[in-house]
Amino acid sequence: MQMDYVIVGAGSAGCVLANRLTEDPATRVVLIEAGGRDWNPLIHIPAGFMKLLDHPSLTWGFKAEADPGTNGRAIPYPRGRVLGGSSSINGLIYIRGQPEDFDYWAQLGNRGWGWEDVLPYFRQAENWQGEASELHGSGGFLTTSPMSERPAACQAIIAAAQELGLEYRPDVNNLPPGAGDSIGWCQQTRGGRRRASAARTYLRPASKRPNLQIVTSALVHRVLFDGKRAVGVEFSHGGAPGSSVERADAAREVILADGAVGSPHLLQLSGVGDPEVLTKAGIPVHHALPGVGKNFQDHYIARMSCEVNGIETLNERGRGLSFAGELLRYVTEGKGMLTYSASLCAASVKVLEESATPDVQCVFAPASYKPGLIRKLDDKPGITAARGRCDPCRAAMCWSARPTRASSRQSTRAISQRRRTAAPSSAGSNSCAACSLHHHWRNTSSPRRYRGPMSKPTTSCWITRGRTARPSITPAAAA
Repeated sequence: MQMDYVIVGAGSAGCVLANRLTEDPATRVVLIEAGGRDWNPLIHIPAGFMKLLDHPSLTWGFKAEADPGTNGRAIPYPRGRVLGGSSSINGLIYIRGQPEDFDYWAQLGNRGWGWEDVLPYFRQAENWQGEASELHGSGGFLTTSPMSERPAACQAIIAAAQELGLEYRPDVNNLPPGAGDSIGWCQQTRGGRRRASAARTYLRPASKRPNLQIVTSALVHRVLFDGKRAVGVEFSHGGAPGSSVERADAAREVILADGAVGSPHLLQLSGVGDPEVLTKAGIPVHHALPGVGKNFQDHYIARMSCEVNGIETLNERGRGLSFAGELLRYVTEGKGMLTYSASLCAASVKVLEESATPDVQCVFAPASYKPGLIRKLDDKPGITAARGRCDPCRAAMCWSARPTRASSRQSTRAISQRRRTAAPSSAGSNSCAACSLHHHWRNTSSPRRYRGPMSKPTTSCWITRGRTARPSITPAAAA
């Protein structure tokens, strides 16, 4: 097939790009996604995320390498493998971050990423369902909402935080420069009773345009080059052995929006990366670019649960007749526990004395869970608190092969990181360059989930805590 743009990955970035690029009827776009359609009903029920985080077909099954800091455990790392990507399986929390973090990015030399630079894009992307505010937009594609209800357990948490000196902020996304420790109610990527994934908000309105073709259950094997110019990709449906390999050619750009793990992985399989890593994997070096596959960083969060007395939690509401009542309330009113996100309230606090601004985010849920990733409610009433680094790391990673000359619509050059579109950091991949206390990740799931020779468990090379995790791209994966 011949298109103007070939987009690999229908996650947050891919869905946004497909929508924006096809606004021009003369622009032809193909969007290629390894997963299937977002037809599973659990995707659209907000609380359904509890059943999706290690779903065998809707996620990639990534896990962290076992580490002494996790008592030798391999921590699952959920990444969506479905239209909408991780925005279809995540916990629906919409918190932008504090202005100083964006300004710090700009100070590092990333012009255009300061708070005053990105705020107009946040507003442009947003379709806010709460009270009107100059910090929120109302005409965008991404639907965001305040919490549908405020349970007593979370009200007690907020009251306790205020007693400790935290400021209550009615809008957690209204953190003026210089704001101190604070707490407030989380906001959600939810519209009414349904999850507002990138597939639902950005891709669905564009899906009927004749200039957009969406290809699902298709595994991209490599980027095709003409010299140093990316001109297309090779892919097969399902990635099963014996599947016929197809080609999608790009007259203008090849855009990799395959996530913070998938995009560098595909670049490496295409011969773009650190020559030492590629040579060990038996991949011919097409373009030496040592930074590919390195410095992957993400939020690492520690979860703590406590038993409570004398106050209702989801542990009781999620069982028996009470849960039947929640189902009825969800269907008839679009409210109740089935509209909840992973956490309902959040605090930003400064832990390190040397930090100029809050450096840790604590999130709270009116429920406690049994051990493990799958959130099975505990038998006794309880609440859960989780804390992690306070950095705006939810920027969707997307790579693009760009034209070498403004006058040429045919030539493209080697891949460079793409600047933001209309939705910076709207429920996308978790990746940043400023954190340091994060883990490296490896796909250690069963190979049977990845039936094609290109999809064996692989990893690139990520730096963590001052050391480098050795790559394990296998020759089979490079075949």
